[in-house]
Amino acid sequence: MPGHFPSPRSARVDCVCAEHLVTDDSHGPTRPPPHPKRLAFMGTPGVAVPVLQALVAAGFEIALVVSRPDRRRGRGGELSPSPVKAAATELGLPVTDDLDSVLDADVDLAVVVAYGRIIPMRILEHVPMVNLHFSLLPRWRGAAPVERALLAGDAVTGVCLMEVAEGLDTGAVYSTRETTIESSDTLQTLRSRLVEIGAGMVVDALTEGLPAPLPQAGETVHAAKIDPSELEINWSAEAVAIDRLVRLGGAWTRFRGARLKVWSVRLAGDTGSGSPGELDGSLVATGDGQLELIEVQPEGRSRQSADAWRNGSRPIPNEQLGQ
Repeated sequence: MPGHFPSPRSARVDCVCAEHLVTDDSHGPTRPPPHPKRLAFMGTPGVAVPVLQALVAAGFEIALVVSRPDRRRGRGGELSPSPVKAAATELGLPVTDDLDSVLDADVDLAVVVAYGRIIPMRILEHVPMVNLHFSLLPRWRGAAPVERALLAGDAVTGVCLMEVAEGLDTGAVYSTRETTIESSDTLQTLRSRLVEIGAGMVVDALTEGLPAPLPQAGETVHAAKIDPSELEINWSAEAVAIDRLVRLGGAWTRFRGARLKVWSVRLAGDTGSGSPGELDGSLVATGDGQLELIEVQPEGRSRQSADAWRNGSRPIPNEQLGQ
């Protein structure tokens, strides 16, 4: 929320993960009962929808859904509901964008998944809240845990069900589940799998009973939001690092002065030679080997196979990407 700063007594739940920022420690959040039945759900984007649907399917009473206000989208500027609001409406659940309404909902617990707004401490002091975070805390606290785990080449990641507490994703953890990051995983496939795992974990934890949460242990690593400049491909980097960047989605380079998005590549080993970015058919030289281009998107055009792009652009010998 550019230009907006949390009040001294608030918690922030942001993006796909949750960011919690509370600077007044005179009071703490209310702890949930072990077996909550009547719930509020707080979320905004599409990744939160499967969790809401899973809670409804498991028989939990959803007394209230809180989501972001409708936003104007498209050329016509018509108001459009958030994915969570649309899902709640379809499920016949009461939904609002008024956060204070949760105080009057008489709920045992609020489940937070990518809500994206400041949560004042005055609410946390009266409504216990748990949050689904898409990493193995304390590794990757912050706005982009799934992206950072993929970019870093982590072998394993997971989800945590944590308390909404003071600090940046510092709350104690009720439950954790892991998954392997496969070499074929894209951001979309990894995130989808984490959402599925997380939805099941939330239902199981609330059904079986929330245990006493355990403090986070291990090295803290922060997951800063991905800056657009990070998506530009540095062909001098290692091939595996470029491959991970491409699997993140939106990676781009330059060809003849125009942007060329690279949507899919394949590791081609350390054979061949050439300066980083140099083209040899569908192969591109990197800092330690070659990558094969599979799918690209020239500026102003649709996605297409690398073969189709090459046949149309006809790169000359030794021509380079990234110039």
